[in-house]
Amino acid sequence: MGSVLDVAITDFEKQILKSDKLTLTEFWHDKCPWCIRLEPILNEVAEKYKGRIKFTRFNILATPYNRELASRLGIMSTPTIVFFCEGKAIQAIAGFMTKVQLEKLLDYTLERYKQCVEQSTEFKQDFEKFYA
Repeated sequence: MGSVLDVAITDFEKQILKSDKLTLTEFWHDKCPWCIRLEPILNEVAEKYKGRIKFTRFNILATPYNRELASRLGIMSTPTIVFFCEGKAIQAIAGFMTKVQLEKLLDYTLERYKQCVEQSTEFKQDFEKFYA
C-alpha cells in the first residue's frame, strides 16, 4: 500500500478519529472495480501529499462491523472519500476521480483545513468544480 494505511475496525478510532492531522479515508471493497482503478492514483498522490494529509483506507465489506460502521457514517457507494478533522467528517465525495481531480480536491481541502473545526458539523457538498 505504501503511504496509504489500511485501517481495521479495531483501529478506526485511533487512526482516523483521533488523528492529529487532516485524514483522507477511502471507503472501498475488493469487488469494486472503481476502487481498484483508484488505488494506484491514491498511492501516487499520497506520496506527493505525505506529511500534509494522512491517507487511509477502510474496507467496508471486511467484517459485519465494518459494514455497520460504514452504514452509520452514511457511506452509500464505493469508492467514497471522506475527510476527517479532529474526529469529525468535514467533506465527502463518492465515485472515481482522476489524479488531476483528486489533486484539485486535496488542494481545495488543504486551503480550507485551517477552518475545519468550525466546518466539521456537516458534510460540504460543493464538489462540482472538481469534475470540470
